[in-house]
Amino acid sequence: MLGVIAGFSVVWTIILVGFAVGRGNLLGPGGSLALSRLAFFVASPCLLLETLSESDLEVIFSSTLIVAAASAVAVALVYLAVVRLWFKRGISEGLIGAMSASLVNSANLGIPVAAYVLGDATLVAPVLIFQLAFFSPLFLMALDSTTSRHRTTVFSFLLQIVRNPILIGTAIGLVLAATGWQLPEVVMEPIRLIGGAAVPAMLMAFGISLNGSKPLQANGGRRKDVLLGSALKLLLQPAVAYVVARYALGMEGHLLFSAVVLAALPSAQNVFVTAQRYESGVVIAKDTVLLTTIAAVPAMMVLAGLLA
Repeated sequence: MLGVIAGFSVVWTIILVGFAVGRGNLLGPGGSLALSRLAFFVASPCLLLETLSESDLEVIFSSTLIVAAASAVAVALVYLAVVRLWFKRGISEGLIGAMSASLVNSANLGIPVAAYVLGDATLVAPVLIFQLAFFSPLFLMALDSTTSRHRTTVFSFLLQIVRNPILIGTAIGLVLAATGWQLPEVVMEPIRLIGGAAVPAMLMAFGISLNGSKPLQANGGRRKDVLLGSALKLLLQPAVAYVVARYALGMEGHLLFSAVVLAALPSAQNVFVTAQRYESGVVIAKDTVLLTTIAAVPAMMVLAGLLA
């Protein structure tokens, strides 16, 4: 568990730096939005391109990917069904909430957890790539079509896809991985450096946004959305992962434990960046990320005890 604690310490340190920056108003009133837009439009596409271009597609398309996909899709569908039929939320806000409930922090927390707790950093690769290359782009395409101010046609929908920087970076990275092509180092080095700013920018933007805000405020009108998303993320997602891994795929021992632990990772911080980008569900994303990041360590300790 020291590896888990160390990984979370890094995350919270950067968030606290962002909080201090916001507290001192160093970036002005639009600092959080500016960092979020930098992460979304510039740094994240570079990070995706670099990460995917160096990935092993045989490792990605493994049983762990099936578990990650099944558990994430199940949670997202349950969340959307509840908030649409019961809470009567709009589709774009429902999509942001579904992202908060189903997307795990597979990069800056998943990697240290896989390395120090599970003993093999490559175990998180299928989860990471599934989210970067498939699940997140699906959400972004849906958000692009539902937040457009004009009637969505087939042409406009395709145009929104090809203009989305996240999807562009994903597509180029997968093509490079599949073909084995390599961009010249003089091109890759700037991409690598810019991509390195993605995670710090996301975390600091999140930290800045915490100034003056309190989670689960009743007057925000989204307390039950946040509690639902957090419960699905920390309870239902690892439970579905266990059922699929154990009974559908016959996984046992350490591989089974790994699949369940990775499903129990907290919500990804880039959901908050996406919420700011599409100006929808910001409170839901922020509070769900905050609550699940706090509760993830004890949740993983319980899982370790149950599966020991």
